[in-house]
Amino acid sequence: MARKTGADKPKLYELERVSDRITFLYLEHAKVNRQDSAITVTDDKGVVYVPAAIISVLMLGPGIDITHRAMELIGDSGMSVVWVGEYGVKQYAHGRALNHSSTLLEKQAKLVSNTRSRIDVARKMYQLRFPNEDVSGYTMQELRGKEGSRVRKVYRKESEKTGVEWTRREYNPDNFESSNPINQALTAAHQALYGLSYSVIAALGVSPGLGFVHTGHDMSFVYDFADLYKAEYSIPVAFSIIAESPEGDISRRTRLAMRDFFKDGKLIKRMVRDLKFLLNDEDNSDNVDVINLWDDKLGLQKFGVQYHEMDDD
Repeated sequence: MARKTGADKPKLYELERVSDRITFLYLEHAKVNRQDSAITVTDDKGVVYVPAAIISVLMLGPGIDITHRAMELIGDSGMSVVWVGEYGVKQYAHGRALNHSSTLLEKQAKLVSNTRSRIDVARKMYQLRFPNEDVSGYTMQELRGKEGSRVRKVYRKESEKTGVEWTRREYNPDNFESSNPINQALTAAHQALYGLSYSVIAALGVSPGLGFVHTGHDMSFVYDFADLYKAEYSIPVAFSIIAESPEGDISRRTRLAMRDFFKDGKLIKRMVRDLKFLLNDEDNSDNVDVINLWDDKLGLQKFGVQYHEMDDD
């Protein structure tokens, strides 16, 4: 019998809460393995050890060779994994969530399935962007118009502040380098923000596909959620990167800048708080390993009971 190696699988309550983790790690052209409770990343420059339980999302780019043992540790640690294309621009696949509770997912599904409650959540999203204005009576068309105007002003403000010329947003998902430098930086910055948004959404057990503003895509809610923070994070970072230099590896420089912008953890805490606010999670439930049986008349029933051994009473 093979001897067990590595650390014991942690209990869910022993893992770092998503709000206490650092943000994301992007890897490409490397071998990923594990040693005890650390992920090892090996390339031609050497080996780096990454504590698995403190990373929110691992972005695996081209040229990654990852072992079964590494994926086992990643799964046990509740780290979200996203397989992405070159520059981190395309998402191809993702791993599972930290949270085992379906409470928030059920709330999300209920809210998005009713027109009135869906509009209410969409208005709450816009209210977070316009804190000094009452948007409760606005239609979706009016809200889109206000948001479009706000984003255009943000672009103009950053252009004037940094001296970076701005015309319009251009993005080709199949050809990253076809865009001008500022649009390349914006794409890379937004993708980093999408990665972090996805990590929080997945870690809390919410569906990335059930959007309230965006719809019809498996990342709809990620786009909804990330839009709350672009004006403060990804857009200013992108303009500052190009103001420093429009040359060099724009994607890598932007990702590093976003990582540094995220590293104090304040945005993750804010994201967790905002997500629960949007989904009306007033009780702030953090159940991670609860399962019940549903009954249309009796409500939730205990799981694990041998009901066939019970009498009719």
